[in-house]
Amino acid sequence: MTVDARPGKVRERTCIGCRKRDSPSGLLRMTVSERQVLPDPEHRAPGRGAHLHPVTECLDLAERRKAFPRAFKVQGPLDAAAVRNWIEGSGAEQRSSAIGKESAATRPPAAVEGSSRRHEGGSSTHDHSMSVER
Repeated sequence: MTVDARPGKVRERTCIGCRKRDSPSGLLRMTVSERQVLPDPEHRAPGRGAHLHPVTECLDLAERRKAFPRAFKVQGPLDAAAVRNWIEGSGAEQRSSAIGKESAATRPPAAVEGSSRRHEGGSSTHDHSMSVER
């Protein structure tokens, strides 16, 4: 049993398709790896996630609005075929049991372009000297 850090706080996420808020259990979490959007039904994969109601209407809206690149903060189009297959495929079976080989939780984490936290000089962006020049 886990202890909630904020006892009175209700967890909500926004569907990138219809833009309606819902609990994380009512939404499909997705992650991106190598330009592909992958389903993460167990909410365990590392990296930036985006949420979508597991219905084709919300997926169609998200694709039409080009919401995937914005949600994942990446440039260019992304391939959402794996998510479409998960939603349209035998979704009832996949939702009740853990998803197999195509799950984002089973893949290694992907490096996000442009997310380096080091300057060219090798120092961290958060390195600050304690001394003050006068």
